Amino acid sequence: MQIQSLEVFRAVAAHGSITAAARALRFTQSAVSRQIAALEADTGALLFDRLPRGVALTEEGRCLLAHTGAVLDRLDVARRELATLRDGTGGRLRVGAFATAVAALVPRALAAFRDTHPDVTSSLVEGLTPALLDRLESGDADVSVVSAAPDRPLDRARFELHHLLDEHMLVAVPRTHRLARRRTVRYTELAGESFIAASATPENTLLAGSLPLGFQPRVDFVVGEWTGKLGCVAAGLGVTLIPALAVRAAPADIALIRLHRDEVSVRQVFATTVAGRATPAAVTAFVAQLREVAATL
Repeated sequence: MQIQSLEVFRAVAAHGSITAAARALRFTQSAVSRQIAALEADTGALLFDRLPRGVALTEEGRCLLAHTGAVLDRLDVARRELATLRDGTGGRLRVGAFATAVAALVPRALAAFRDTHPDVTSSLVEGLTPALLDRLESGDADVSVVSAAPDRPLDRARFELHHLLDEHMLVAVPRTHRLARRRTVRYTELAGESFIAASATPENTLLAGSLPLGFQPRVDFVVGEWTGKLGCVAAGLGVTLIPALAVRAAPADIALIRLHRDEVSVRQVFATTVAGRATPAAVTAFVAQLREVAATL
């Protein structure tokens, strides 16, 4: 059963005439007659009684007409929804992001995106990079903002990576710390300091990949969340590394110091989608928004 045949059938039923329907549809009369004949053959039912002046629906025709309206109306809704997906003005946007990206980068981009795409339903889930990548592959997210150290790159065969920025690590110390007024610091100057980290094993923390040979930090306090880490630093319990994206979350009683250029730790931040899958227009627009915001940070 062809969609066009149903549209022609509905038009003939509405006008009560093949000639009038042909005129309204801008078809020839013979083309409309052929469509109706083909539909009757397809359904095995006589849909119209041919009268001296026009046509009239049979009982079978009235039955089909009741369903035809619903089918064509649903198809019309589907066409409109598909159009909004193509131009990025409708649909949904499910975003995943690691914790410090949620401090400024992602919320600013989402706010700007929602201003320009008010009819797109957007949502945000925070998580660690491995879990965010799993959500992408399982179809539970449309785009994820993730991070990676240069020596531990993400798998470009599995993921499409859109580079946003290179993020430096800073050292957070209490305002009363002996190094608080310094602009840069070396790790050797932090020897003996108590480090606050997410793991007692340095290679599982932000310290990984940045420590000079032979330097072994002492981790006395294992704290996973940034609020807790910075609270411990402010209380004078130790020092910690803080990503530049999280600077907005740092309280006023903490000083932030750059690492010396020879020891600076950098991680790359990407907007990520699954390689080989079609990218919705809304995701493309959001990635562009992320790039704009990242350029201002």
